[in-house]
Amino acid sequence: MESLAHLLNNNREWAAAQVAEDPQFFARLANQQSPEYLWIGCSDSRVPANQITGLAPGEVFVHRNVANVVVQTDFNMLSVLQFAVDVLKVKHVIVCGHYGCGGVRAALENQRHGIVDNWLRHIRNTARRWEDELMALDHERAVDRLCELNVLANAKNLARTTIIEVAWERGQPVGVHSWIYRLDTGRIQALDHQIKGIKGIKD
Repeated sequence: MESLAHLLNNNREWAAAQVAEDPQFFARLANQQSPEYLWIGCSDSRVPANQITGLAPGEVFVHRNVANVVVQTDFNMLSVLQFAVDVLKVKHVIVCGHYGCGGVRAALENQRHGIVDNWLRHIRNTARRWEDELMALDHERAVDRLCELNVLANAKNLARTTIIEVAWERGQPVGVHSWIYRLDTGRIQALDHQIKGIKGIKD
């Protein structure tokens, strides 16, 4: 069995560095978390929410899946969303995709990939809706454009969950954001204005 001692050593060094810089860091972290942000992003290992936003542990609540998909029947995502909104009282929910996403690329291909095809069906539905626009582009640009469209579609899906709708009905301020990350520059771009209520959802 391959040893993961180097990861444990890395952890010890990281923990020691945190304590050296701030002796109360872990004491504070252990007592509570009070993030203002929920991040719904891609599982891609190159898109770590904390690092690319410059946030420390405890400052962002995170849910990740293949291609940052938001489906109103995904009870894993809904459980995270409800805890973030109802218990943690986050003020912002960010759906963040990234250019060159492998899940989005697979959704554009006419090949079988296994069980993930069922998950990617949601992205294929978006691709069909925007087929004319995507067909006018070369393949790589079509992949990146679908990455954008996927984020926008999933932000709308998020805004239409009962959890967000009920929060807005009771006057809780929760903004829904559509972001995309570019791997080759490390920069995040907002794709649309935040959605702050039912009337802000564009069809």
